[in-house]
Amino acid sequence: MKICWFNNDLLGVVEQDRVYDVSVALQALPAPSYPNRSGDLVMAHLDLLRDAIQQALPTAESYAVDSVQFLSPVANPGKIIGVPVNYQKHVEEAAADLATFTQRETGSVLEQGFFLKAASSLIGCSQTINISMPERLTHHEIELGLVIGKTAKNVTEEEAFSYVAGYAIALDMTVRGAEDRSLRKSLDTYSVLGPWLVTADEIANPQQLDLRLQVNGQDRQVANTAEMIVYIAEQIAWASKFYTLEPGDIIMTGTCEGVGPVVAGDVIRAEIEAIGTMEVRVLNEV
Repeated sequence: MKICWFNNDLLGVVEQDRVYDVSVALQALPAPSYPNRSGDLVMAHLDLLRDAIQQALPTAESYAVDSVQFLSPVANPGKIIGVPVNYQKHVEEAAADLATFTQRETGSVLEQGFFLKAASSLIGCSQTINISMPERLTHHEIELGLVIGKTAKNVTEEEAFSYVAGYAIALDMTVRGAEDRSLRKSLDTYSVLGPWLVTADEIANPQQLDLRLQVNGQDRQVANTAEMIVYIAEQIAWASKFYTLEPGDIIMTGTCEGVGPVVAGDVIRAEIEAIGTMEVRVLNEV
């Protein structure tokens, strides 16, 4: 199932080239309480919600995919976990260009560990990446994004995938410089997730997916998730040793070689096999 949020916070399901408004299915969710410590409500009750969606679909109003505005498919992530330099060729390109990447970004994820991005940086693909520091380089990074579906702590690699709600295309945008990654990657609009969430049951092997990023129609990044240094199951297990993973938490699983600059007016096209394609526009912050 492809689940999305669209237009004015409507819950949608994407089938072929149509988006079905199944917002009525939200009535099946338990009433939220305060304080809410259970993570994103939709991701936490996805199985329950899917049954309600199936009941709503036959009478749901639908729209053409290209006529709606896609928001982030996760409305309330508790945290966004970044996995840096997780493809060997990206390790090599960073080491070869210290003027851009700086000394602190050399070495692979095995040396660097994870980092966190502010949840306030998250947008959907129909929103725009807004450059607020045009005097500095902003780079694109395409990544497979995974969304946690249930609370996980100290899980094993063998059970890791049972905690995944689904997958989406992610862009981990970054301002280059010497500061910590969590600062430079947490600017407003610098985390993009979309165009929808593909539930985990629809992707047989997330560790074998082609990905491609173009800027203004020109290839920049082309790779396969099989090229990761630290595989997805290990990422989940490793992260769960440091953090309690909660429903709606997002792991951006690392980018490949070919990262490069974008400026106002550029159009980023990102594609991941078995998920789909999304286009995101880049503007200067007003």
